[in-house]
Amino acid sequence: MVSQSPEPIFQVSISNQNAVVQLPPRLSVLEAVAFKQTCQQLYQENPAPNQIILDFSQTTFIDSSGVGALVNNVKTAQQQGVKLILRGVQPQVMAVLSLTGLDQVLTIEPTVETKQFSKTRKVEENLPTTHPSVRSWVKRAIDIVGALVGLAITAVLLIPIAIAVKLDSPGPVFFGQIRCGWMGKRFKLWKIRSMYVNAEAMKSQVPNQIEGPLFKNENDPRITRVGRFLRRTSLDELPQFWNVLKGEMSLVGTRPPLPEEVERYDVPEWQRLDVKPGMTGEWQVNGRSSIRSFEDVIRLDLKYQKNWSLMYDLKLIIKTILILFSKNSGAM
Repeated sequence: MVSQSPEPIFQVSISNQNAVVQLPPRLSVLEAVAFKQTCQQLYQENPAPNQIILDFSQTTFIDSSGVGALVNNVKTAQQQGVKLILRGVQPQVMAVLSLTGLDQVLTIEPTVETKQFSKTRKVEENLPTTHPSVRSWVKRAIDIVGALVGLAITAVLLIPIAIAVKLDSPGPVFFGQIRCGWMGKRFKLWKIRSMYVNAEAMKSQVPNQIEGPLFKNENDPRITRVGRFLRRTSLDELPQFWNVLKGEMSLVGTRPPLPEEVERYDVPEWQRLDVKPGMTGEWQVNGRSSIRSFEDVIRLDLKYQKNWSLMYDLKLIIKTILILFSKNSGAM
């Protein structure tokens, strides 16, 4: 019989319609799920508290699941008309809130630590290590070298591609889209435009379209003729080498989800954001066109996190190159 970790118990005190929730030293997936459940119970009280104070004075580690639990509680508190206040926030947690922009939407009681953090803004040195890959300088070095090589290739191919895109349909050559990266931080992902400029207005013409960056419908009427070729050969993704060079993405990782997709995540699903998103990964080498459920996405993302090593990254890069050569030779 496999023993399971006991469910974390949160200390809650209620006085004068104000509830204080004591957060644990670590806020990862098990604690984050229990944290969400604890607050949900408070919202359902009759009468519900006027305000809930989240005491972070003991918390020095928070990962993407913890961020997801916070986001979920912020939404529920707003819906229930309950004021949510963070107290005793430590620099490690403050760095995550600053990275994700949550410090701009949350009410945070000022302390000596938060005031000092606001002055120094030492975000990078206080960020957590949610996964070994995010602190690997070798992986980052491979990303930089790979991005520079990729950008050199992009520079050679860009002129003929740009001419083809312009001749095929009016509009810009590049297309930028907001995606969610490590810990849910938003960034602009760049691609070569493969759709008509009014693609959003044409969305109603695509019935039963599965949302998300993994699910590409080759028969989508919004895709231009040149765009079909670019997608089939993955040439539309060349500008993402710039995202890799900036550190927003990695060569290998999980695919960066859309913000509206992340908004539908339950707390455990935020775990896929514990690593940097990648240009390729398990989803690519396992045939992304055959992936048709969100459960498959989660399974492949967690498989990558579990199996990660520098050698594993290199294997996925080699497999991706072989797949791309195979696809491109068939497209010519």
